[in-house]
Amino acid sequence: MKLVISEKTGKSYQVEIPKDKESAIIGHKIGETFDAGQFGAEGYTLKITGGSDIGGFPMRADVSGPRRADVLLSDSPGFRSKNRGERAKRSVRGNVISDQIFQVNTMVVEAGSKPLVEIFPPSKKEDKKK
Repeated sequence: MKLVISEKTGKSYQVEIPKDKESAIIGHKIGETFDAGQFGAEGYTLKITGGSDIGGFPMRADVSGPRRADVLLSDSPGFRSKNRGERAKRSVRGNVISDQIFQVNTMVVEAGSKPLVEIFPPSKKEDKKK
C-alpha cells in the first residue's frame, strides 16, 4: 500500500507502507484524521482525502463501506462530464480503507517539528528529472 502525503504548498510525498503496518490505517474512512508517526512522520496529523484500489477505481466519500459499487455519477471523482447535465454509471470504491486499497491520499492537517523534505528526501530518480 502507498501513502501519498500532500502539503498545502502543493508538494506531495509518496511513502510505501510495510505489510505489517497496514492494519493501522485499515478501517479508517475518508475525512478521518490519524497520527502519521507510525509511518515515519513524527508529529504529523494527516486527513484522508481519497485513494484508489488495485484495479485503479477511485474511492468516493458518498459510497459507504469498503466495497466496489456501480453508481450513477455526475461529477468527480470517477467521472468527468463533457456536457452539462451528463451522467453515467461507473464503478467506484467505497469510503472505507480495506486491504484492497492500493493508494491512500492524505493531506497534512497538523505539521511536526521536522519538514517533510527532511523526513522523505527525494530519490535519485526524482533528482535527475529536475
